Amino acid sequence: MDRDSESDRNREHASDNASDHESDRRDQGVLECTDCLDPADAFALVGNEVRLSILEALWAAEESPVSFSELRREVGMRDSAQFNYHLQKLVGHFVTQQGDGYVFKHAGEKVVRSVIAGSFNEHPSIEPFDVTGACFACDGPLAATYEDERLAIDCRACGQGHGEYAFPPGGLADRTRAEIADAFDQRVRHLHCLAADGVCPECSGRMETRIVEEDDCCLGVSLRVDHECRQCAHTLCSAAGLRLLDHSEVVTFHRERGVSLDDRPYWTLPWCVSDEFTRLVDRDPSRLEVRIPLAGDELRVTMDDELAVVETHETSPSSD
Repeated sequence: MDRDSESDRNREHASDNASDHESDRRDQGVLECTDCLDPADAFALVGNEVRLSILEALWAAEESPVSFSELRREVGMRDSAQFNYHLQKLVGHFVTQQGDGYVFKHAGEKVVRSVIAGSFNEHPSIEPFDVTGACFACDGPLAATYEDERLAIDCRACGQGHGEYAFPPGGLADRTRAEIADAFDQRVRHLHCLAADGVCPECSGRMETRIVEEDDCCLGVSLRVDHECRQCAHTLCSAAGLRLLDHSEVVTFHRERGVSLDDRPYWTLPWCVSDEFTRLVDRDPSRLEVRIPLAGDELRVTMDDELAVVETHETSPSSD
């Protein structure tokens, strides 16, 4: 074999090894990175008034990217070298350089949004207030209570829970109590829609769903659905029916009977907050059936263990 042929073979072998290495690296997942920031270091980086001011200046800018001089002017720091020191601490993790200026990375936007939402610097309080609907258990009046950045819907008469979920302090600003209740309803729908679709509403990591037969959640149900993120461990729980609020056949079933689900807060729908209308029809694999009664008719929806709808069946008094 001549030297050139041997050299070609060596290059091919090296290329194959590199391809195998690249394949292995991809299989390990995107979190296997060499420049990932430890959470404690991340908090330390933004735990500085100047750096937080830089992020806020980027947020307030009307155009992007924002030049070094404009950022320094907005922050109000005269010492260019000192300002650059703090700016460079943010570059790579919270900010990226683009041309002659700087723009947000997602993590930087997340920090500023958290500040705006009031999660870092606000601790508002609001007295419990009445909300639309009646308790599915006793027909008593419902009220919303806000505490520790969580909003809960409970019955004033019997205390039955109708859901308790995180609601940032910023959600209370410039809203009437009715508007707060509506915003909470929309937020709960959105969070659970993402979770049921396998996307964590906090970090966009992979969300896993499981059916739980316990009665230790805020709803007091013995059959519920839990969602947990494999990446950040964020969790959500709900009655199984909550998953069906935007399902086309469920929406149509209500619309044909004069009801718009968009106009009905989730807590006014018993099949969304109770397990009275839900039963486990199989365990291996798991299957849930949710009954949705309306105007004398009933829609029965069967879901698998990932809450995908596998069957629907509509019944009416005339068909029984």
